[in-house]
Amino acid sequence: MKLAITSSGNNLQSSFDMRFGRAAWFCVYDTETKYTEFIQNENTNGGAGTKAAEKMAQLGVSQIFSGDFGPKAKTMLERFRIQMIILNEKKKTIQEVVNKIMEE
Repeated sequence: MKLAITSSGNNLQSSFDMRFGRAAWFCVYDTETKYTEFIQNENTNGGAGTKAAEKMAQLGVSQIFSGDFGPKAKTMLERFRIQMIILNEKKKTIQEVVNKIMEE
């Protein structure tokens, strides 16, 4: 299964980003292969949430971990049947978030 985590940067030491549509990067983590890939969010301006939701669907993501999802992003993600998981981990690195997810 592929998971996406909103990130401020493009590596595992980057900070977790509390925003979905306006996050600078998305960490895509494959739970089966343990492969991690960072995708730059090219749509941080107008329509950011809906465009980010479309990108997640294109990438085959099943779950997204973020601090918040706007109403338009929520609608799109529900339409794509992508589960939204809200975390309050603003001081954690992406590696710490991945570790926490894999423990559960």
